[in-house]
Amino acid sequence: MTVAEMFSEFLGNLAITNTETISARYGELTCALNKQFRDTESREANTLQVGSFGRRTGINGISDLDILYIMPKSKWEDYNNSGGQLKLLQDAKEAILNRYPTTQVRVDRLVVTVTYTNFHVEVQPVFEQDDQSYKYPDTKNGGSWKITKPREEMKAVADMDVAKNANLRRLCKMVRAWKNKHGVSMGGLLIDTLAYNFLNSTTAYDTKSFLYYDELSRDFFKFLSDQPDQDEYAAPGSRQRVRVKKKFQRKARKAYDLCIQAISAEGQTNVNEKWKGVYGRPFPSAGGKVEKAFTSPTWDNTEEFIEDKFSVDIRGHLKLDCEVKQNGFRKFFLSDMLLRHIPLKSSKKLHFWVKDLSVRAPYKIYWRVLNRGGEAEKRNCIRGQIVLDGGHLDKNEETSFRGDHVVECYCVKDGVVVAKDRIHVPIEADASDYD
Repeated sequence: MTVAEMFSEFLGNLAITNTETISARYGELTCALNKQFRDTESREANTLQVGSFGRRTGINGISDLDILYIMPKSKWEDYNNSGGQLKLLQDAKEAILNRYPTTQVRVDRLVVTVTYTNFHVEVQPVFEQDDQSYKYPDTKNGGSWKITKPREEMKAVADMDVAKNANLRRLCKMVRAWKNKHGVSMGGLLIDTLAYNFLNSTTAYDTKSFLYYDELSRDFFKFLSDQPDQDEYAAPGSRQRVRVKKKFQRKARKAYDLCIQAISAEGQTNVNEKWKGVYGRPFPSAGGKVEKAFTSPTWDNTEEFIEDKFSVDIRGHLKLDCEVKQNGFRKFFLSDMLLRHIPLKSSKKLHFWVKDLSVRAPYKIYWRVLNRGGEAEKRNCIRGQIVLDGGHLDKNEETSFRGDHVVECYCVKDGVVVAKDRIHVPIEADASDYD
């Protein structure tokens, strides 16, 4: 496959496949709110689809959807009073439950959250202003009104996409795939803002397309890794505050290095796998592989993939840690050992645990331990099954034989993987491995 073919198929694989379901849910919510506040049953009037779906930068598996419901101006005096912000959200919740009583609906600080299978919709009732900005309710500290300007953001993204030969929205989608692959806690608007800023800073891709997406990937992740530490950015168009949840520069630098390796592998049989290392399973595998003479492996391929069990839409932060123990020796943290180049031998006990998690309960934690390499195949011990956590957010393992082992942890909320992390466990050969 050529670079253009690989990336064209990659973008095709990122296309949202449940748009009809999402649109139907939007219509249901719009109908319920129109019935409550306007006594009509229109499924389209008085709403605005915003967020990644509205900016057309979302990808398959999108689970965090946003909609504005534009309130009648005549209702302003009913809610512009002490406690009115909370009352507005409660009335919107009641309207949805009256129409769909079995739906899971709750009031949050700024929105009404409606949870469906594999995605949720955040409904924000707003009052439109003369400049097409919107006042929305904030229930914190007794209540206040804030301003949002999504139309300006959508227009800025659309205009830049046209000016950059449709490269902005595609880049935004590719970055989301990277974010999901590597567990990067970045909001959708932050991704779109950084992609916008990158393309706005260069003319190199004004007329380029898929054939140059290998270089586009490399240059964007270099741009991302070079960003200074800061708490927020200004959104395109609206210039409103976009918060940085977690630092992303280190993982962006790793992505840049992986892009360099993938570009160096162009024309080789492993080039697709190199790009999968950047973007994950949506990136196409190489076609027309030549089968080896030995087509029947001597080991059982028990590896499972989280994408086959749940949608993946990383929104939160999860951090693993690992403690290395052996009788008669003091404990080490695996990260310290690797940093100090202390070899990890066999016959050690490993204790993995969730050190940091930003996701609000309830959720479920799953683990995956994968053994890779010739020794794992020889021993028929690939593993790789996805198993539910025992309730303590930890997992105990032992180093049995040399090879590159991987421990992954997933946080699943409402049927969606919203945070993940992985630790590589490189076990070096010990004398006992050759007995």
